[in-house]
Amino acid sequence: MNALRPVAVVTGASSGIGAALAKVFARYGHDLVLVARRQDKLAALAAEIARSGRAEPLVLPLDLGQSGASKRIGEVLAARGLAPQFVVNNAAFGLLGEAAALDREEQLAMIDLNVRTLTDLSLAFLDSLARHRGGLLNVASVAGFLPGPGMAVYYATKAYVLSFSDALHYELRKKGIRVTALCPGPVKTEFQARAGIPQGNLPRILAQPAESVAEAGYRGLMRGRRCVVPGFFNKVVTFLPRLVPRRLVLAAIDASQNRRRKSATPVT
Repeated sequence: MNALRPVAVVTGASSGIGAALAKVFARYGHDLVLVARRQDKLAALAAEIARSGRAEPLVLPLDLGQSGASKRIGEVLAARGLAPQFVVNNAAFGLLGEAAALDREEQLAMIDLNVRTLTDLSLAFLDSLARHRGGLLNVASVAGFLPGPGMAVYYATKAYVLSFSDALHYELRKKGIRVTALCPGPVKTEFQARAGIPQGNLPRILAQPAESVAEAGYRGLMRGRRCVVPGFFNKVVTFLPRLVPRRLVLAAIDASQNRRRKSATPVT
C-alpha cells in the first residue's frame, strides 16, 4: 500500500487570515486542503495558488459549524490518499454587542464553531500529526488575553482557544507534535462585517495586515513556539491584565466597544 501523502488542512480558508495562511503554507511547499463554506471562494484561491506554480489545493466546501466536521474531513482525505500533517484551525466569527442583547442562538453557534469544532479538529488527527512530525496552528486573538464586555462570548471563546492550545503545546510535545496559538490583534478582513463592526473602525496602532500575521504564525509554528502575537503594540496589550486592575481593563474595553456600537448605529 502506498503511504498517504501529508497535507496541511486550513479551515476558514475562503478569505482573510485563513486565505493568507493557505498562501504561506503553499509558498513553503505544503500541499493543501482548503475547508470553508463558500466553494466559489475556495476554488478561486486554489486556482490562484496553482497559478503561482504550486500544487493545486483540494477544495472541501463544508459548514464547520455543524457536527461531524472531523469525520467528514477524515473520510475525504482517506479517499484521496491524504493524511493531515498540519491542521490550521482558523474558522471563527464574532458578534459586536452586549450578550443579553444579541441573539442567543447565534452566540451558541459561535461557541460551536470557535470552540467545539476547533477542539474536535485539534484532537481528531493526532496520530497522523505525530507520524508526519507536524502540528496544530490554532488562531486565537489578543482578545483571548482580555475580558470582553461588548463582545463577551467572542472574547471568551478566544480565551478558551489560547488556554487549550497552551495545554496541548505542553501535552503533545512528547509526541513530537507542535502546537502554536496565533493571537493577532485587529486585522482588516470580512470578520468585521460579520461581527457588525463598522468598516474602518480599527485602531491603526494595533492593526496588522493578514499577510504578515500569517507569516508570523507559520514561522512560529515551524519553530515550535507556544504563542505568537504579531506586532509590538499587540504584545503590549497582552500584558495589560498583569499591569492594570481588572476593573479598569473592563471599563476601557467596554468604552471602546460602546464607541464601535454607536458608530454602527445610523443617526436619524
